[in-house]
Amino acid sequence: MSTSTARVVVVGAGILGASTAAHLARAGASVDLVTEADVASGASGRSLSWLNSAGARSDAYHLLRTVGIDRWHTFAARRAGRADVAQGVRFDGGLTWAAPGESHRDRHAHELAIGYDSLWLAPDEVAAWTPGVDPSAVAAEGAVFNPGEGWVDLPLAAGVLLEEFDAAGGRLHTGTGRAHPVVEGGRVTGVTTDSGATFAADAVVLATGPWVPRDLAELGLSVPDDSPVSLLLRTKPVEVALRAVLNTPRVAVRPAPGGVLVLDSAWSEEEVVIHGEGDYEVKDSTLEGLLAEASAVLAGNPQLALDGYGVGRKPIPGDGEPVAGAVDGVAGLHVLFTHSGATLGLVLGEFTAREVLTGQPNPLLAAFRPGRFAAS
Repeated sequence: MSTSTARVVVVGAGILGASTAAHLARAGASVDLVTEADVASGASGRSLSWLNSAGARSDAYHLLRTVGIDRWHTFAARRAGRADVAQGVRFDGGLTWAAPGESHRDRHAHELAIGYDSLWLAPDEVAAWTPGVDPSAVAAEGAVFNPGEGWVDLPLAAGVLLEEFDAAGGRLHTGTGRAHPVVEGGRVTGVTTDSGATFAADAVVLATGPWVPRDLAELGLSVPDDSPVSLLLRTKPVEVALRAVLNTPRVAVRPAPGGVLVLDSAWSEEEVVIHGEGDYEVKDSTLEGLLAEASAVLAGNPQLALDGYGVGRKPIPGDGEPVAGAVDGVAGLHVLFTHSGATLGLVLGEFTAREVLTGQPNPLLAAFRPGRFAAS
């Protein structure tokens, strides 16, 4: 389609939607970004947002993630004069160690074999590479340190992208309620929202996080869904030396702007009580336990105080791999659905915008098309 006349609606204002909308608007398209509530109020607002391609995964997925990390370096470098970006996009590495009875030696060997920057550290070597960690908490066998990894504050990054989206003429619509693609004659023609608004479009991009399978199911399309409930805690500001992302057997921890820490874990998510869709109960004992686990891995074992938490579904496709691209049978409809939304947020927005406007498929997304489920 002609970039100067293309009308595109992006649904969802998390990092994937904000990135896609910003790339489309920069290219000259007429873009409406529609979101049910507010910017980054869903999964992007409660993500550990670890930038990485650690461990074993498919070759195509690993390549896409490394390209994704590259884009975050560019994002930070091009906005080097902004103090908020300097504080909200960091590359101070990632440290991981295994639970008792397990080992990360094979993971480290795999990372070395594929050229991923990976160091093996004994407990007494950890402080020199990543200050702020209690060496007595590290597994006796040691830990894997990946110097090229980092983290991003996704609400901050989405806000920066939407400033640029607005400057390029994009239109942001918050609080619209759910948006539903309108399909006529096998082609998407726009969206309608629960608030009664309608938006005509030549193309629609669904970036609704864990709700993509539900939204597609309403059109008779199936994408396997394995999205669990996630829980992310934020502490009150605390003086710690930690700069890296920690992934430990009982807690994952990273710094955040303002001197706070964010925390999550698999066990704490399993303790969330689900009363119904969108109705979650988090026990005080879970919150206190997660704060205690985080304190135990930090140097000096500081007292951590809860500032708040977010709970809700975390997008994970059924086969674990991203779902990205045009939907077969519905011309003009594109989807983005992935677990690695932080790492892939910029690059998937860039690639999707280009595919929408040019119709040319990006070969790096070939393995991740939604049509692979129909084929299987």
